[in-house]
Formats: sequence, C-alpha cells, structure tokens
Amino acid sequence: MENNELDRLLTQRHKDFTVFDFNGKKVPCIILEEFDDIMKSVAGKPVSVETNLNILQDGLGNVFVRVTMAFSQGGMEEQFLLYANESLGFFEALADTSMLALSSPHSEYGSSNVFMIQLPKPERAINALEIIKKGLNK
Repeated sequence: MENNELDRLLTQRHKDFTVFDFNGKKVPCIILEEFDDIMKSVAGKPVSVETNLNILQDGLGNVFVRVTMAFSQGGMEEQFLLYANESLGFFEALADTSMLALSSPHSEYGSSNVFMIQLPKPERAINALEIIKKGLNK
C-alpha cells in the first residue's frame, strides 16, 4: 500500500463502532446513520444477512477489513471499511461470539434499537482474526 493509498483508506474508514456487553459476552456493534431505513426494510420479515470480511493489508502493519452485509430482504447491501489497527477488540469480540450488532447513533448501544446478526460460520471470524493479528504484527 503506497502512502497515498493508505491515506485514502484512512479517510474512507468507518469510525462509528463499539463493543457492548450482552448477557456477559462482548458483542461488536456497527453504528449506522441509516439504521432506521434498514429496519423499515426488514421489520416483520424473515431476513438473513450474508456477512463477508475482506482483509486488506500492506505488509507494514496496516490492516483494513471491508465488512459487507447483503440483506435477503429489500435488496440492500451495506459496506464498511474498518481500520483493524484501531478496532482489534471489535474483531476479537466478533470471533468470540459470532454475533454482530447494528445500532442507531441515537440509541443506547446494547439496550435499544439493536439489530443482531448471528454469523452462520464462526470459523470465518476466527480465521479473519488470526489473519488480522498476523498483519498487525508485521
């Protein structure tokens, strides 16, 4: 990754995320301005969310993860670029619980307006965490 490419990715990264306690487990949460629009599209419908983690690294210790979520209802796809260097705890929680939450910036994370996604293949989050940690240690 050239310096200008690193700067471009840094400006594109999603900075609104957190980890909250849910029944004694840490759950990673992406905070979205579009949360209400997403909920209007999926409310009251059976929905699945295909979640992919694409890892980008430069070999110099900078690691980015593009999180892509394709919703089975509403034809929606959301993408977020997270800078793993500042969000390692997010990915550790994801690997530990295989849960991902979406929430509104206008709610209390973990207690209201939360959409929980159970990842069907926990090993993918665990493998991603291993790749991220290796990339960070370069």
